[in-house]
Amino acid sequence: MKKNVILFIALFTIVGSTFSQSTTQYHAMLKGMYKNTVAFINAAELKLKLSEPNAIVILDTRKQSEYDASHIDGAKFVDYDTFTLEKVKDIAKSDTIVVYCSVGYRSERVGEKLRKAGYKNVFNLYGGLFEWVNLGFDVVDNTEQKTDKIHAYNKDWGKWLTNGDKVYE
Repeated sequence: MKKNVILFIALFTIVGSTFSQSTTQYHAMLKGMYKNTVAFINAAELKLKLSEPNAIVILDTRKQSEYDASHIDGAKFVDYDTFTLEKVKDIAKSDTIVVYCSVGYRSERVGEKLRKAGYKNVFNLYGGLFEWVNLGFDVVDNTEQKTDKIHAYNKDWGKWLTNGDKVYE
């Protein structure tokens, strides 16, 4: 019995250490990638805000195939590659807006455009959809059904997605 407990503790320590190291590397990568030009909101804060009716507008800045595979429930697709202010003309400049993509780079660029256009309350989801899913929060597919399939962008970026079933184009 004592041997099993020691083995369990050793295994738990190794797995926990590997997970912690991976998480540390992920956050270091994010820190080096962000310009910090758009304020952040973390996944837990966003989840809490989503429980308040009409408190927030969520914009998904990824490609259509990424959005179709999975997105945060209620998110509006705006596409980083073809983004124009015309796509958000129905959003008041005083509304609270959260932009996101896979990890936060593309959404930060869209957030910059929104801020430059006079939108006052723009936030970038820290760590993007990957962080949202890695923390265990639900996503839906293009039929608005809960899904475990997560578009991982590509295999290089997909290594940062630790939860869900990775899909690629």
